[in-house]
Amino acid sequence: MDDSSPSENAGQPRSWLDRIAQLLGGEPRNREDLIETLETAQERGLFDSTALAMMEGVLELHDLRARDIMIPRGQMDVIELDAPFEDILRQVLASGHSRYPVIGEDRDEVVGILLVKDLLRALPLKGNGQDEAEHDAPFDITPHLRPVLFVPESKRVDALLAELRASRNHMTVVIDEYGGVAGLITIEDILEQIVGNIEDEYDVEEDVHIRAAGQDRYIIHALTPIEEFNETVGAHLPDTDFDTVGGLVTHTLGHLPQKDERIELDGFEFRVVSADSRRLHRLRVTRIQPAEGQEEG
Repeated sequence: MDDSSPSENAGQPRSWLDRIAQLLGGEPRNREDLIETLETAQERGLFDSTALAMMEGVLELHDLRARDIMIPRGQMDVIELDAPFEDILRQVLASGHSRYPVIGEDRDEVVGILLVKDLLRALPLKGNGQDEAEHDAPFDITPHLRPVLFVPESKRVDALLAELRASRNHMTVVIDEYGGVAGLITIEDILEQIVGNIEDEYDVEEDVHIRAAGQDRYIIHALTPIEEFNETVGAHLPDTDFDTVGGLVTHTLGHLPQKDERIELDGFEFRVVSADSRRLHRLRVTRIQPAEGQEEG
């Protein structure tokens, strides 16, 4: 047992155990001190670097605002209130999201959130023995909409996460100072600030450049060599000026691609699945023209 008095230890540096003990004891600290304590604990093997990054991510949420992580209005996949049922299904199948903001006549007004599972419940109502007139009647999406949670651009992300959990919402629409739609945020967008990119069914294993995702559909790494892509899917993308598919797509667009941005090349649609502020990561590729030797239809 150490019988030394506080005065005897006053000039000695505090150990990481002392720091954590004082932290848990409620001693006021600034963020720099807290991060230094966590880094020291990680260096001593108390937890790994992944756990440290997650803790730092949690701390950073307080400084982030909704505007910092939202998907901008121009990149939102939205459904129009008066869209035909078949058009809605086509859009859902093409984009692959589970939730969609629904806009009214005023395209800057979100009137509700459509969950794909709610849309699927409407499927039996179409063409199940109804008379022809009722079957051809315009589809009314309104009964299937969920309420919208609106938040201002300035809302802190940590407070937004708490609100989403409390209200059991997975999506919120961000509005600007004039009340117009600025963008949207999903709960996954917030969690990715803590844990990093969340892998999903669109992700490709690091050692696999191209993965089939249905007939004539693929998920590919942006770093996929153009030659490999051409050989695998029967494409004819030019490879004289660029080595990778991502490089060709970026050059053709003329700017760094953003999530859900689309472009057509050589009979294929390329949609950005993931990208950050520095580079393109993954693309979803869909053949929009039949391969050579195949007939349309």
